[in-house]
Amino acid sequence: MKIGAIAGLDWDKGGGLLPAIVQHAETGTVLMLGYLNRAALERTLDDGRVTFYSRSRERLWTKGETSGHFLSVVSITTDCDRDTLLIQARPAGPVCHTGSPSCFAEAEPVGSRLAFLERLEEVIAQRIAEQPEGSYTARLYAQGPRRIAQKVGEEGVEVALAAVTADDAAVVAESADLLYHLALLLKQRGLSLTAAVNELALRHASR
Repeated sequence: MKIGAIAGLDWDKGGGLLPAIVQHAETGTVLMLGYLNRAALERTLDDGRVTFYSRSRERLWTKGETSGHFLSVVSITTDCDRDTLLIQARPAGPVCHTGSPSCFAEAEPVGSRLAFLERLEEVIAQRIAEQPEGSYTARLYAQGPRRIAQKVGEEGVEVALAAVTADDAAVVAESADLLYHLALLLKQRGLSLTAAVNELALRHASR
C-alpha cells in the first residue's frame, strides 16, 4: 500500500479507525488485532514498523516501543470494502504481552507441534538481542558463523551415529539438537527454517 491509497479507505464506517489483522509474513499465523487511524497508518507506511492507535490511551503506539519486539511490515492490503486492513509482518519477538508468539495462542491446533519451530526462532532472536547471562544461544552466536557451522556439522554426525548405534529416543534427541543449531545458523545468515520449508515446497510443486 502506498501513502496515496489512504484517502481511498473507508474511514467513516469505524469513526476514523480501521481494524487491522496482523499476520506473520512467512508462516501465515494470525498474530494480533489492532486499530489504526490515518496518522497511525501514515507512520506505519513511513517507517516500516506497525503503529496502532490506542483507544484506551487515545494516542499512537508503535508495537514493540517498550519491549523491542517490533513488527516489521512486509505488506499492507485492504479487504473488498476497504474498511479493514491485513498487515503481513515479521515479528522481532513474542507478539503477545503474555510471551506467546500470537495473541490467539489458544486457537493454535493442539497437535501442531511443528508450529513450535516458529517460537524457537523467536526465542533465538530474543536471546541474541538481550544477551542474558548464561545464555548458550547468545554465547554461541557471538563466536561467529564458523563456530555455529561447526556445531551443525557435529550435531549432524551425532544424528547419523545415533541412527545406527542407538535407540529411537537418542535419534530424536540428537535430531532436536540438530534442528536448534540449524535454526541458529539460519538466523546468523538472516534466513529461517521457513525459507528451507518453502524450498522443499517449491521442489515438490515442480515434480
